Amino acid sequence: MKNYILILMITLAGISHADEKRLSQEQQTYAPQKAVLITGANSGLGLAMAEKLAAEGFYVFAGARKQKDIDTLNLKNNMQGIRLDVTIQADIDAAVKTVEQAGMGLFGLINNAGVTVMEPLIEVSEKDMQFQMDVNVFGPYRVTKAFAPLIIQSEGRIASVSSILGVTTGIISGPYSMSKHALEAYSDALAGELKKFNVQVSVIEPGNYRSDIIKTMRNRMEKDRQANKASLFIEEQERLKQYIPADRSGFKKPDEIALAALDIMTAKTTKRRYLVAPSKRESDMAIKGALRRIVQLNQTHPYSLTTDEMKTMMDELINPPKVKQP
Repeated sequence: MKNYILILMITLAGISHADEKRLSQEQQTYAPQKAVLITGANSGLGLAMAEKLAAEGFYVFAGARKQKDIDTLNLKNNMQGIRLDVTIQADIDAAVKTVEQAGMGLFGLINNAGVTVMEPLIEVSEKDMQFQMDVNVFGPYRVTKAFAPLIIQSEGRIASVSSILGVTTGIISGPYSMSKHALEAYSDALAGELKKFNVQVSVIEPGNYRSDIIKTMRNRMEKDRQANKASLFIEEQERLKQYIPADRSGFKKPDEIALAALDIMTAKTTKRRYLVAPSKRESDMAIKGALRRIVQLNQTHPYSLTTDEMKTMMDELINPPKVKQP
């Protein structure tokens, strides 16, 4: 009798364990799919991020302006193309309704849509400058503001695609750098504000990867040059054309940027900044540009830090002291 009871107990325990395992598997199978919205997802960096996240099981709302691009995006697994021009509020409002009606909520937002205007600051037209800021600065502001309630509800993630030129800058790149520096400041302030809602905010700072963004910029530069043959910066513009060619087919694919987006959407704790450079030269350029500003900030004032004090401050920032738990 005792043996019978023992066997029964073991059997029941086995059934219980099997049921728990089955339920756990079912919960994983039927766990709600996390949704992510990416602006400017029809090509280049945006498409690479959209395809990577979709392949990893996220449902991607892929923003695009042209119907043919939306139709193409709709053919991809785990992806829905939606009309989204970040300069048009009606498009943004309609996109919010589309996401809400899907009933999945929204875990992630990636502000990727952007344009490049590279002209001398004393010659660039106000129209081009406004265009640059409207897309690269006010675009993320509009989209993030519209989708913030959904992101807060899911305690999700927000990322914006800046550039290494959002960390440093140079001649001719002034308008573009201004917009990306603004996006960096926007992201830092936003991160502080949304921390209370457990929303994490990051910035992706790519170097030169394969994309089509330069083609449009080069066409604009050529048009402006023809209209303004008296430019004081012909020589500098020619050098820029050599450094940033319109044909970027030989550049690295933006796979590393897609991996940064995946980390932002999956890591328990994200980084504030993801510097993603295709070469050490570009990485060093960004870091050196940031350090140059620190050196200039510290120069010749009553409270300037010594080299040793700056090293100590840097060490504390890299390895902050652990806070003792009460």
